[in-house]
Amino acid sequence: MSEASGRTVSALVTAGDEWLGTVGPFPVADPWWAEVGSVVAHLEEVLGTPVVVLRLVDAEDRGRGPREGHTTYHVEALGRPTAGPAPFGPGAPDAAGRPPADLTAPVAHRAEWAKASGVREALGWARAALREAGRPAEGPARQVKTWNLAGLFRIPTSSGPVWLKITPGFAADEARAIGMLAAEDPGLVPAVVAADTPNRRVLLEHVPGGDCHGAPREIVAEAVSRLARAQAALAGRGGAGRPGGLPDRTPSALAEGVGGLLDGEAAGDLDAGELRLARRLAGRLPSLVAALESCGLPCTLVHGDFHPGNWVSGPRGTVVLDFADSHYGHPALDGLRPRDFLSADRWEAAADAWCETWAASVPGCDPARALILAEPLQHLAYALRYQEFLDNIEPSERRYHEGDPAQTVRAAVAAAEVAGVL
Repeated sequence: MSEASGRTVSALVTAGDEWLGTVGPFPVADPWWAEVGSVVAHLEEVLGTPVVVLRLVDAEDRGRGPREGHTTYHVEALGRPTAGPAPFGPGAPDAAGRPPADLTAPVAHRAEWAKASGVREALGWARAALREAGRPAEGPARQVKTWNLAGLFRIPTSSGPVWLKITPGFAADEARAIGMLAAEDPGLVPAVVAADTPNRRVLLEHVPGGDCHGAPREIVAEAVSRLARAQAALAGRGGAGRPGGLPDRTPSALAEGVGGLLDGEAAGDLDAGELRLARRLAGRLPSLVAALESCGLPCTLVHGDFHPGNWVSGPRGTVVLDFADSHYGHPALDGLRPRDFLSADRWEAAADAWCETWAASVPGCDPARALILAEPLQHLAYALRYQEFLDNIEPSERRYHEGDPAQTVRAAVAAAEVAGVL
């Protein structure tokens, strides 16, 4: 297996209530901790039985964030190992064959897909839903990704692969958000095969193609323009009321939440000067919100993480994925999001396309000014969202997001200074 990623893995393997032992360390091709396809492939080859990665237990990140280094996972074997002698290393089972207590003990905020029972239940639901949809699964589901924000499985069917995505209760109802946009531009979003909203499970049609990192200017402009047109149409059709099922993250709602953020955990990661500036910005948010609203753009469905990694370009054109952060809010948050993922010339194309589309859709509005005014609020929106992640995930998974709220508060202060708000 390739060592090019610079990541190695150890797997703590259980089978129900039985502790099988440790496999590894071994190298894997995927550098990102949440990407577990190569981990599963290696373990299934070594053990001779299907497995599923349940959760991250520990990680050594070498200063690279959630990638590379050495990661340790809790892995569930879905059958008995059959491939030759037992490959297990350190951490042998005790005389009763029980897993270590700290591996299987109940933990607050553990995701359902981080439990063996939850994975089996979700896969069972997916198989039943596919049969009901007339396209039964034609092979085992393949786990692709798992972390505190989602579990992702690819399921083969007679008419092409389908993706099972499981998200936490604090994620948006993706099927609803996709359906709202599909009513305006069906080709912009993946087709929903089935949805279990109370349990945040959705089956999505596979979208062929690749992500849009490094995509040419015309594809960037197309993605930005199509989403903006659909958002404007939704705002025009839906009136001023917030669509049911979408979280309220309008500018005024975000401004109200910042005080609590700065009184909480994030404050501990800011020095005295940074916290003083952040509080000053919080005090000026009402006037910033009023200025942003005066630009004339309506609140609407917002994707929430609208960047090229969540766009797929292929035979269907450009399709937007991953609506777990969608909400009702100001569209400038989506307008600004691609900037950190684009080169200067492509960001220029994105900003021009966004401004032109909104100017044509809402005559008299000022989208260029909205982008400037919204930037501090955009960063604060992400700070609030990151804190929401931290408040609702189990301890071993917090390392994915620790420090993110403070980092985005700093970015908000810097943007406010550039915009002349501070």
